[in-house]
Amino acid sequence: MQFGELAAAEAEGAILAHTTRLEDRQLRKGHRLTAADIEALIRGGHRNVTAARLGPDDVDENSAATRIARACAGDGVELGPAFTGRANLRATVAGVMLIEPDRVAAMNAIDESITIATLAPFARVSPRQILATIKIIRFAVPASAVAAVESVARDCGALRVASFARKSIALISTCIANTTSALLDKNRASLDARVAALGSRIILERRVAHRSDTVASALAEAVEAHADPILIFGVSAIIDRRDIVPAAIVKAGGTIAHFGMPVDPGNLLLLGRLQNAVVIGLPGCARSPKRNGFDLVLERVLAGLPVGRDELAAMGAGGLLNEIPSRPHPRDAVHGSPAHALRIGAIILAAGMSSRMGRNKLLVEIDGEPLVRRVAAAVGASRARPVFVIAGGEAESIRAALTGIPVSVVSNPDYHEGLSTSLRTGVREMPKDCDGAVVVLADMPGVSGTLVDRMIDAFDPDENREICVAMSGGKRGNPVLWGRRFFADLLGIAGDVGAKHLIAENEEMVCEVEANDDGPLTDIDTPEALEAWLARHK
Repeated sequence: MQFGELAAAEAEGAILAHTTRLEDRQLRKGHRLTAADIEALIRGGHRNVTAARLGPDDVDENSAATRIARACAGDGVELGPAFTGRANLRATVAGVMLIEPDRVAAMNAIDESITIATLAPFARVSPRQILATIKIIRFAVPASAVAAVESVARDCGALRVASFARKSIALISTCIANTTSALLDKNRASLDARVAALGSRIILERRVAHRSDTVASALAEAVEAHADPILIFGVSAIIDRRDIVPAAIVKAGGTIAHFGMPVDPGNLLLLGRLQNAVVIGLPGCARSPKRNGFDLVLERVLAGLPVGRDELAAMGAGGLLNEIPSRPHPRDAVHGSPAHALRIGAIILAAGMSSRMGRNKLLVEIDGEPLVRRVAAAVGASRARPVFVIAGGEAESIRAALTGIPVSVVSNPDYHEGLSTSLRTGVREMPKDCDGAVVVLADMPGVSGTLVDRMIDAFDPDENREICVAMSGGKRGNPVLWGRRFFADLLGIAGDVGAKHLIAENEEMVCEVEANDDGPLTDIDTPEALEAWLARHK
């Protein structure tokens, strides 16, 4: 790749290295310069530009990131679209992330322009959570370097997710004379929250005297019920392999795999096996909702991963959990994921006056269904949730047209005051946990759920992509996805106008998502527009 200062007159086809502002627009970093751009640069007094030219053996940044991400993705992993040289890998299932650190290090050592960053090995992950990001530092890298990274990753996929299985768990709690039911109930509630967050449930609970014979009998019941794993909560901590709980496992015909683990809190965990079931003697910290060594073991067991002496020994690196910020408590994880997965809602604006159509254009049928239903069905098929349709003077007719589609119709009593009132109505409806909202015009029959999903994939506040705009043929159109940080600005708009000015004012946060058709540019405002669209899509 050639990089440096070029005469503007000779820079057509080169990739602009730095954002350059012109009188009427700006050319962004990474933009491939066209003849029209060159004319505008020269008119603006830019005689030279800093730019890059790709050589015949170079792979552009997005293609390189995509190829490497595809090679790294194993089971339970999906590849998102590449933007500005970055491609993210996300989990498709809840589970435990498996990564080979040596393999990642080897890939990062091949070329300084290729970087691969991942979560820690055995991290607990949820669907749509980012597992890794591949970032190409320069505009292009040698094809030989991309091929070398692919070769390292190709064997089995450098990254995969072992999904949590829905398992039936048994809980055995031991008691002494002064043990209260309230304490045992509290222990049970803590464990219920933990296992529910991982997709499993406790099917059998036994509360028995703190003796090896009574615990052994309870273990036999758990095996008979086909429970796996079996959790034992002793009234006192396990101190030795010959203590009550391990002695009961042996008495029932089981074996002790390992006692103790190099994780704090969680040192006094016991790992055993009884027939086909894993048996875990719980440390006292398992009563706490805070993350501890028991969580590390339970997650691997429920993901079907081996846990034995060697695996426990390896947990010592990073095993000092008291000194690091705790991840969300299991009681919270029942209602959410262990790491924040972005949630995007949708607002479909369907309260226009249809003055140029002569009738309600949203009820005009296309291929046998009302236009508004066609658009709502497309958005409803995307990952955007929740979806609100903002209706005006014919709200009941709109609602009837949308029967059976997963959307909520909201009436805007101020629709006659213009587009901004419907936009404000939709923004106010968005739940507080929504990170953004994609705004869709209900009179655009070419908008697809696939396009909406691509915009959601492109949205990334950490990468400064907080306004995602649909494009067609290099022209901006609709929908537009707005990050939550802009909700207050959207609420401040008045009159019969949209939010185009906010896009112009925040160009550094704009991400353009090119569609595969003219959907982002085509709305149906007049009978002639409808006829023209139908003619193009016969």
